[in-house]
Amino acid sequence: MKNTVLTLLKQKQSGEKISMLTAYDYSTAKLVDEAEINTILVGDSLGMVMLGYESTLPVTMEDMISHTASVSRGAKNAFVIADMPFMSYQTNVEQAMDNAGRLMKEGNANAVKLEGGASVCNQIKAISQAGIPVVAHLGLTPQSVNAFGGFKVQGKSEADAEKIIQDALDIEKAGACMVVLECVPAKLATLITKLLTIPTIGIGAGNGCDGQVLVYHDMLGMYEGVAPKFAKKFAQIGQQMKQAFEEYDKQVKSTQFPDESHIFKIDEDIISSLENKYNGDAK
Repeated sequence: MKNTVLTLLKQKQSGEKISMLTAYDYSTAKLVDEAEINTILVGDSLGMVMLGYESTLPVTMEDMISHTASVSRGAKNAFVIADMPFMSYQTNVEQAMDNAGRLMKEGNANAVKLEGGASVCNQIKAISQAGIPVVAHLGLTPQSVNAFGGFKVQGKSEADAEKIIQDALDIEKAGACMVVLECVPAKLATLITKLLTIPTIGIGAGNGCDGQVLVYHDMLGMYEGVAPKFAKKFAQIGQQMKQAFEEYDKQVKSTQFPDESHIFKIDEDIISSLENKYNGDAK
């Protein structure tokens, strides 16, 4: 059954947790969808894990549209959320509306996600009133990493915690259908979850949220580098892939691959005739 804004809201109301994973291409989206994950986030994290950038900031609208479209073709039941990249919505409401519309029309997304609280409420209100579901993102917002001075836990002081709470209330009032809480103290995330009627999705925010999201490269051990504390590895697929690549290289160079089971045959009379005909031309 197709996951929608209403089915996800019902999961919160019934206490059933919501699962979310990232995906950036058709093949991965198809696997995630077949695993019955509720929601797929086409995150601007693709800038780092797919395009090799050091942050999410260089990601363009064209990048997001292309990857979202491929994910949407692979996801039949998952609710597909597309990130709005850096500076695609911050300038003004009209810009935000245009780019959100592109992600829905050209990317075939089911919702768009943008970062920020009170500062983007006008954008959230306008986009949602146009019939486009909006997912908000509070706490550690990667597009603001330079303003934060790095990837740090947010909301640890009373003033900072209160700001996140107020932002959460404001974005819900503006029309957001869901909110991602990233790298905030677990008890703060639990409090926010109780205060909101819309679902909360945690990433480094504890299990008091209505659901969880991870970058699939992190949870499969595919992305080398410093792993976030919250990114539990459910498998070591990266190491298995590397070993398979090494074995392939070895077998190609030793002529073990391809063997008889991997080749197609031709009638011996035909190949003999061709060899006789062209043998003199062989160099």
